[in-house]
Amino acid sequence: MAPEYAMEGLYSVKSDVFSFGILLLEILTGRKNFLGFHHPTTSAATLLIYAWQLWNEGKGMELMDPLLKDSCSPDEFSRYIQIGLLCGQEDAKIRPTMSSVVQMLKSQSISSLSKPERPAFFTGRSTNDQGNTLGAPISCSVNGLTISDDVPR
Repeated sequence: MAPEYAMEGLYSVKSDVFSFGILLLEILTGRKNFLGFHHPTTSAATLLIYAWQLWNEGKGMELMDPLLKDSCSPDEFSRYIQIGLLCGQEDAKIRPTMSSVVQMLKSQSISSLSKPERPAFFTGRSTNDQGNTLGAPISCSVNGLTISDDVPR
């Protein structure tokens, strides 16, 4: 889910671009976008952050799904990872449009692609909060997938 939609309820055509970028990264890596990626040199909350960190360290090829090794060249894979990262940028205004993404996918050159900015990071409220600003206890439920706070907005 695009960060601007998750945090502010704002939806645009760039929200779909974000989702496409996540889907592209999942296909390329053979991994789902879930919490808790660990690597010897880094820990990341999501696949998007994990991919961006490895790509920034010049270790993007470590992301390749072993099933793609015989059918995808390293240059092609790097281009697709970079496109996925461009789609997952935190600021919706700098994400490409879907028509631009299609053109990038058709292109054979990685040099024409811009450098992705920081991806969307999600920093949620801690589940250890003991109260709100009024001093009343916060009622919440944790079910392994979500945390629901029972607090008015």
